[in-house]
Amino acid sequence: MAEVTAANALERYLGNTIRDLRQHHGLTIAEVSEQVGISRGMFSKIENAQTATSLDTLSRIAAVLGVSLATLFRNYNVPAGSAQLVKQGEGMEVVRRGTKRGHTYHLLAYDQGPTKLFEPFLITMDDASEVFPTFEHPGVEFIHMLKGKLEYRHGQQTYLLEPGDSLTFRGDISHGPERLLELPIRFLTIIHYPHQS
Repeated sequence: MAEVTAANALERYLGNTIRDLRQHHGLTIAEVSEQVGISRGMFSKIENAQTATSLDTLSRIAAVLGVSLATLFRNYNVPAGSAQLVKQGEGMEVVRRGTKRGHTYHLLAYDQGPTKLFEPFLITMDDASEVFPTFEHPGVEFIHMLKGKLEYRHGQQTYLLEPGDSLTFRGDISHGPERLLELPIRFLTIIHYPHQS
């Protein structure tokens, strides 16, 4: 019984897709059926999911409608999406260890599963006198500068970051802002955690 239901769902999907394409091109059932070489009644049954048809007939219908056979099936049985949208200004403000005034973290996505895969933050700094802690964590961190200028330390090396610059490094080596050179500073940082099996 499940097979019949799946077949009916496919016939319904194909019928609706063919009808939408036909109407989009301003064609009548008579015009399309004549070019395909089938009766109007048969074409109407295909559009209304009242009959199954061969791949050869579907291929001819697709050609008359100006699309490939694959296009007729393109959106069939596509999994539902589950994207997470965080609108501008709605990221959760997070307090990181050692940060005080003038240093704001906005978490831009929240893992919903049992393991944390990544954390994207939008970080804003606007107080040149703040002393920054160093961080160490598992995984890899990626920084992309949006505004301002700063020196960023990773291990024994410092890097000058300006708008448009990107820096990628291992998170388990001590790292953090060294000197703020041009305020305000904004950058995107993404921490990617190792896969745990």
